[in-house]
Amino acid sequence: MDEKRYYDEKEETKQMTLVCVHCRQENAYPVRYIVRTKKAQVPPGGNEEDRAKFAKARSYMVRVDNMVACRNIRCRKRFDLTGQSVFLI
Repeated sequence: MDEKRYYDEKEETKQMTLVCVHCRQENAYPVRYIVRTKKAQVPPGGNEEDRAKFAKARSYMVRVDNMVACRNIRCRKRFDLTGQSVFLI
């Protein structure tokens, strides 16, 4: 059974306070995430192995945007978002 059947997916945008690595100016940037929420029940058509995988599954978020553009008018350079890209809920 495909593991994506265990989750409901939706896209969400969160504001993050980041510092530009080029001009060192702090600003709030919108960052997109895919939120995968575990379903309430096991999807039909699974065997014991699938039920065991479903019991271990957890809800999580995956960051979609890996780069943002600086909001400083004089800079406007793109920089990478470092750190963790998957967050457990």
